[in-house]
Amino acid sequence: MNSVLSHNAGSAQEARRPLPQSMIERMTLIMDLFEGPYDLLTLEDVVLRTRLPRSTAHRILDQLVRMRWLGHSPCGYRLGRRALGLGGRESVHGALRAAAAPVLHELALRTNLVVHLAVLDGAEVYYLDKLGGRSAVTVPSRVGGRAPAHCTALGKAMLARLQPERVDQEHAGLMVRLTARSIGSADQLHRELSAIRVRHGVAIERGEYVPSIGCVATAVPGPGTDGPAGALSLVGKASSPLERLAPMVVAAARDIAAGLRTDADTEQSAARTVNPRSREWSAESVAGFVEGEQGRWW
Repeated sequence: MNSVLSHNAGSAQEARRPLPQSMIERMTLIMDLFEGPYDLLTLEDVVLRTRLPRSTAHRILDQLVRMRWLGHSPCGYRLGRRALGLGGRESVHGALRAAAAPVLHELALRTNLVVHLAVLDGAEVYYLDKLGGRSAVTVPSRVGGRAPAHCTALGKAMLARLQPERVDQEHAGLMVRLTARSIGSADQLHRELSAIRVRHGVAIERGEYVPSIGCVATAVPGPGTDGPAGALSLVGKASSPLERLAPMVVAAARDIAAGLRTDADTEQSAARTVNPRSREWSAESVAGFVEGEQGRWW
């Protein structure tokens, strides 16, 4: 009973507290609502929790989005690239790597192929992790390295989960063709992203970044958002039947997403075991591609 009275008294006191008058104070009031990188708030959430007038809250949110302090999607608002760049980005990357580590390890062991984990950073992918055997040295990527998003399966998988307007905003005039197979125009990119959506998020790349290399990738959805937390890929020769590995990549992405949701709920990033759903990696996905075939791919 005392705790209920105390809570009610605290709520009443909060309601009586005068609203800040300066724009900086009001912006800070809104930014303080976002406690973690995966928090997603609607305009109604912001109005209810700050008690700012709806029109005022909407105007400030628009300004924060334009300045990249926040990101906006049809599902709501979340911390943007500028806010995450103030130290939050490392936390986000660390949580993703922790959730992905056991899944990537299992995937590399089962396929004997190079596995990538990456995030989207503007018009580029940023590699967070790379696993593989002897073949890893033949793949020109490195942890901490970057590559154009439109030329990689990783990048295209993540771009396919974004609004077309955002893709246009961040890629207009930046699509340099690195090989004869590279995407070179906005129309071509949007056609490719539409095809990826039809394939339920599976992206294929053959010789678009490096002529002899191909990848199959899919995005890892972020908890509570409609955007990608990152993406993972398997790497083979451009001529290899990459589509046969798609079920394994999709199942791995689901496992990583489940780990991220658990981390977001518990605010912990302890090491995890592979989710039992990874057993959905069927024998058919591996048979004919892995056993006795490595010599063909590398």
